[in-house]
Amino acid sequence: MSTHSATPGTLYLVPTPLDFGCQPDGEAPLPIGQLLPDSTLAVAARLTHWITENAKSTRAFLKRVDAVHSLAAPLQAQHITELPRQAHKKGDHAPATADDAQARALLAPALLGYAIGLVSEAGTPAIADPGSSIVRAAHALGLPVVPLVGPVSLMLALAASGLNGQNFAFVGYVPQEPTERARRLRELEALALKTGQTQILIETPYRNAALLQALQQTLHPHTRLAVCCGLTLAQQVTRSALVSDWKHPRKQASLAQELPLGAPAVFLIGR
Repeated sequence: MSTHSATPGTLYLVPTPLDFGCQPDGEAPLPIGQLLPDSTLAVAARLTHWITENAKSTRAFLKRVDAVHSLAAPLQAQHITELPRQAHKKGDHAPATADDAQARALLAPALLGYAIGLVSEAGTPAIADPGSSIVRAAHALGLPVVPLVGPVSLMLALAASGLNGQNFAFVGYVPQEPTERARRLRELEALALKTGQTQILIETPYRNAALLQALQQTLHPHTRLAVCCGLTLAQQVTRSALVSDWKHPRKQASLAQELPLGAPAVFLIGR
């Protein structure tokens, strides 16, 4: 799969575990075979060319893969190329930008017949993470694009929330400034209550507690709020209830109990 060939190589969208950077000090991560299907690990082991959000996290991922399936090339011989920094900061989903030209250049090995893996730090690439410009460029170049099975935190959270899974939107981050944040939350809530469309948002872990507090203070009592923390991790917790229950003096304690807000979290609002 990774050998030189006249046939263009495939772009594989390779998911990674959701636990990168989330382990308590001194605690080893779960065996990767418990987090990803063997078929995904087998494909990852055969690849030698990578486009990644972060080279360090990709090397750590490949070490874990190697414990299950021997890598086709030693770690030091793997070709690992990072996406441009602007893709991290501003995303790379806007069409007809310089990102597309850069993406085509990164896919040059595929035109020589090498299969390439696209990875992010955690989860499935190009969903709430950079990588969409690489996928667009692969299609433009006529390269096969194959998504592999693995965790998508947004979908896991939606399934666990009890909110509408037939009509939903991922809206990313909300503003940090309190007034603008409250305005945006009210806007999303109005859309959710009017249309039934579940609104899915995320935050940087160290700001999770502030976002949860803002949601409780801003949303109407009859709106449903779900919080999913540490998905697929040993400490994962999901809570889903009306905002009135989140704010109720007696119920609040049980809802927030053992909610690991320091871990990556997904917030969902709806009816």
